[in-house]
Amino acid sequence: MPKSKDAVEKVADLSKLSGVDALAALNQIVEGARECITVHEVESSKRARLQAYETVEVARIRAGEAVLKDYFSRVFEERRYLYEEMFARLDVALEKGNAEVLHSVVVGIVDIAKSSPLAAMGDLGQVRQALDDPNQVWDL
Repeated sequence: MPKSKDAVEKVADLSKLSGVDALAALNQIVEGARECITVHEVESSKRARLQAYETVEVARIRAGEAVLKDYFSRVFEERRYLYEEMFARLDVALEKGNAEVLHSVVVGIVDIAKSSPLAAMGDLGQVRQALDDPNQVWDL
């Protein structure tokens, strides 16, 4: 098959290139490859840092979850006992018709109901600071 005129001209143009031109083309290829490798390494490092950050944060969340679950189970266990005792006393006061004890028990039940397990801890921002502190000792 005969070559087209354009193809012949391109081959002729390539034959006019000097060694300097070929070296410049090689340098462009090397620099392009080097830039690609550098970008890949930088992006891989960023992904690794993000993965490490995610791993640390997930571990912190799980540690906080464990502490909070334990805290709630203890607090609500204690509250359950308090409520059971208060309602038992309420029943006795109702059975005996003792209005003074009835009033005191109802006030006690309301006071317990008003308080949140976390309300006594104060500012929830302080809770985050405490969770950030690996040396924090939790007294439950």
